[in-house]
Amino acid sequence: MRGGWTGRRAALVGGAAAAVLLAAGLAAGSLGGSPSSALGAAAAPSAEPSRAPLLPALGAAPGSAPTAAGLQRALAAGLTDPSLGGPVAISVLDAVSGAPLLETRAAQVVLPASTAKIATAVAALTALPPDGRISTRVVAGSGPGEVVVVGGGDPTLAGARTRAAYPPVARLSELAAQVKAALGAVPVRRVVVDDSLYAGPVLGPGWSTSYVNDGDVAPVMALQVEEGRVRPYPDKGPRVQDPALAAGTSLAALLQPAGQPAPTVARGRAGAGARQLAEVRSPTVQQLVEMMLSRSDNDLAEALARQVALAKGQPASFGGGAAAVQSVLAGVLPKVGAAPGSVLLADGSGLSRFDRVQPGTLTRLLSAIAGADRARYFPVLSGLPVAGFDGTLEKRFRTGPGLPAAGAVRAKTGTLNGVSALAGLVRTRDGRLLAFDLTADGVPAGATLASQRALDGLAAALAGCGCR
Repeated sequence: MRGGWTGRRAALVGGAAAAVLLAAGLAAGSLGGSPSSALGAAAAPSAEPSRAPLLPALGAAPGSAPTAAGLQRALAAGLTDPSLGGPVAISVLDAVSGAPLLETRAAQVVLPASTAKIATAVAALTALPPDGRISTRVVAGSGPGEVVVVGGGDPTLAGARTRAAYPPVARLSELAAQVKAALGAVPVRRVVVDDSLYAGPVLGPGWSTSYVNDGDVAPVMALQVEEGRVRPYPDKGPRVQDPALAAGTSLAALLQPAGQPAPTVARGRAGAGARQLAEVRSPTVQQLVEMMLSRSDNDLAEALARQVALAKGQPASFGGGAAAVQSVLAGVLPKVGAAPGSVLLADGSGLSRFDRVQPGTLTRLLSAIAGADRARYFPVLSGLPVAGFDGTLEKRFRTGPGLPAAGAVRAKTGTLNGVSALAGLVRTRDGRLLAFDLTADGVPAGATLASQRALDGLAAALAGCGCR
């Protein structure tokens, strides 16, 4: 459920991946909504970057839209693949007009796996300031030599082992350096960890007990370093059981006085009005959304859902995050022709087996995002992995039936036991842009990789046809 995040994404946007990036002039409904958040805004917000059209206006694309009969013919052979386990939920829309072209089980709710992150991304970009950043602070404690590290919910906070990355992330070493500068000659004897911003259980409803040990996600806490990894990303090893205390221990090691024992570490609360000693800030909300989608980053998805909860006055918990995301989407979905109740989430990442989403809702969101609201929701498009190039699709579409669509598909992957999904955008041979969702929710045991190859072949069939 994870893939590489590298600095080459910017080059891809202007290179081969441009085959599926959207130009100005695509007609689609406005998603609307006015952002508000408890996140800190950037000190000097930058203007929306100018984006020259990468392709001619899609409304002028040659040829007419595909037909349902043509799409059925193109997909027929691939849909018989036994690894798919039975009828696939299919939604294909013409992204030029937003009109549905082929929908089978598209109005049924299915277990979405990580394609649910598209909904979380839309909610975050609607409710939060795009240049908002998550702060991690250190304040003075109750006595000399005591400091309190206050978690704000930034899972990208980096430790000493984290390599340079794009976008640049906040670093624990910078936090420690600021503390030392603020305290001068006063040695730190005790580090108190305040992770009280989050409430409720640290593991989501419907989560497998193996997720933490398998490295899929860390226990969700308001203070983490390297997303609670034992070894730094991209290692897919187990996570620590208490990321907040582990982060406090790492900070204590950086603050250890020369020749003295390391400061003690304990959980507690910052005092009201405590003097701030240090602060570091995450990448922007837009960048966090991109990273979440590209890597299918479960920790980031849960963090963003909680930031939406805080912005909407809900508890920063699984329940509060789910309620807040659905509240935001209730104002968005009708504008794209989807029912407010068509996204039912128990978490922000899609790891929960209680999550339910209508595939037709995701395609309607994608079609609209590709149109008039692309300025606000552009991080969804740029965050979708590019087939055969990066993110969770970096190693897919390299061989077999999916190969012809390498570079021509941007899509979010979804994988759970029994579920394989692919939802995104593809340009057909005739230059028509389609939004699609393909969800196989009856995948037999042991057939996950085969089902992924089968879905890649179906996406390639969409890319390679005129389908009329």
